[in-house]
Amino acid sequence: MSTTVPSSGPPAPAPASPAEARDPLGTSADRAGATWGADPYANALLTGRGPLFLRRSDGWLLPLDVERWCSGAGSADLSALHRCEGPVLDVGCGPGRLVAELASLGHRALGIDVSEAAVARTRRLGGAALVRSVFDPLPGEGRWGTLLLLDGNIGIGGDPAALLERAAALLGSGGLLIAESAPVDVDERVRVRLDDGRGGLSGEPGPSPVGDAGESFPWARIGTAALLRYAHAAGWRTADQWGAEERTFVSLRRPARERSARTSSQSAERANSTPVISSQLPR
Repeated sequence: MSTTVPSSGPPAPAPASPAEARDPLGTSADRAGATWGADPYANALLTGRGPLFLRRSDGWLLPLDVERWCSGAGSADLSALHRCEGPVLDVGCGPGRLVAELASLGHRALGIDVSEAAVARTRRLGGAALVRSVFDPLPGEGRWGTLLLLDGNIGIGGDPAALLERAAALLGSGGLLIAESAPVDVDERVRVRLDDGRGGLSGEPGPSPVGDAGESFPWARIGTAALLRYAHAAGWRTADQWGAEERTFVSLRRPARERSARTSSQSAERANSTPVISSQLPR
C-alpha cells in the first residue's frame, strides 16, 4: 500500500493556529492529563529510559516500555504505519517516534498527548503535536484518514466503548482506526497511578518525592477478542488483524455516520465516569 498522501479523498485537517502553537494548552486539561504530566513520566521521557509502571491499588504493576517509545520506529510499528491512509492523528503520541516516522513516509500527521513533556519531545523530532486530550476539541474533526491508538492507548479513559465512539467522530467517511490490543485475552477497567519503581506499596514506607505520581486515573486493558466485541457492537468493520514482535494489532473501518451521532461531550462524560473492573484481574 502506498504511504504517500492520496491525491483524493477526505480533505487534510486544518493546521493548528498560531495561537495553538504558542499556547497548546488552550483547553482545560483533564485529571489524566495532570497525572501523565507528573514528574515520573516527564523524567522518563527526558532520560529516554525507565523504569516506569502503571500501578494498581493492589500493587500489581504494568511495565511501560519507555526505551522503545523513545527509540525510532521499529518493525512492529512500521507494520501499522504502512497501513495508514491519508492524514493521520496519533492519539497519545508520547515522545513522537510514530509522528516523526509518518512524516518521513509522506503522511500529514499530528500527535496529541496530555503530557507537555511528550509533546515537547515530539516537536524536537520535527513532528507536529499539541497538548490535548482525545476528548478535547481537535483540529480536523470528522476528516482524519487514520487514527492511531498504539502502545496501550486503547486504554485511555478507562472506557473502550467511549473511546471508539470518539474515534468514529474524528475520522472521515471510511476512515481507518489502527489499534494495538493487549497480547493476552483480557478485558478490564481499573484505576492506576504512575510509578517509577521507587514508590512504596501498602504496608511499606511511603514513596519518594519523585517516585509517585499522586492521583489515580482510569485505564483499561483489552485483548483482541474484547476489542472486536466492542467495535462490532458499535458498527465498526474489521479490516485486518496481525501480530509483529509479540505485539498484536487490529485495523477497523469507521462505522456509518449515524452510528456515531453522539456528541464529543457525551463521549467525554462517559470516559470520565468511574471505571469498574469487568474481568478477573491478572496476577
